[in-house]
Amino acid sequence: MTIVRGIWRSVWPPLVAVLLFLGCWELSVDLFHVDKWILPSPADIGHEASAGAAGLWSHTKATLRLTLIGFAVGSSVGLFVAVLLHFLPIVKSALYPLLILSQNVPTIALGPLLMIWFGFGILPKIILITLVCFFPVAVAAMDGLARTDHVMRGYMEMAGASKRQIFRKLEFPFAIPSILSGLKISATYSVMGAVISEWLGADKGIGYYMQMQKATFRTDRVFVAILIIVAISLAMFICVALVERTLSRYSPPRKAGK
Repeated sequence: MTIVRGIWRSVWPPLVAVLLFLGCWELSVDLFHVDKWILPSPADIGHEASAGAAGLWSHTKATLRLTLIGFAVGSSVGLFVAVLLHFLPIVKSALYPLLILSQNVPTIALGPLLMIWFGFGILPKIILITLVCFFPVAVAAMDGLARTDHVMRGYMEMAGASKRQIFRKLEFPFAIPSILSGLKISATYSVMGAVISEWLGADKGIGYYMQMQKATFRTDRVFVAILIIVAISLAMFICVALVERTLSRYSPPRKAGK
């Protein structure tokens, strides 16, 4: 019962804020007689979502599948890069600036190049999502590994532990909270990457659906697509947060100021 009360205390303030926002939106559209094609009311958006649920589900499944694959691949690449650079400091000093520069290339500009190089199948879409997802995980993991308790590391070195043992028993468990923080960011980015990749070339998915509805000035359907994107992003974030709660018990406690 205490847990339920705690959840309710954290949920009701944003819930009330959202309901007030939707109410003001609905009243403003009715009061100022805003055309539906410019700004539909929440009621119009809800009606369109209900009416087109069957068709929307197929697009949602396509985007969700692409998101999950891209998130898995991107997160794995990010973690691999972090571990590799952690064990090779010289390589890290050489490649880390390039990793940062890679994030300054606009995704919308890189997408067409990937389509030219790899065609219009799933491969360029996965590459695009991977490029979006891997960086937060890599940076968070490297930061977590670098912040390992130096006193504990010194004790293990004096005890004769190998680098592999130190990594497995101390550094990686210590970095779990940082890695999960990066995964939460990456989870939301993966949805954005999937939608952008569908904008550039697809015959199914929420990004494709948005492009089609924008061309016909169906603003209500564009808002429906936005709501689906938000829902998928929120679901991905919550899933990682639940994993974080489960795994946090295996992470050693951090000292104050760490």
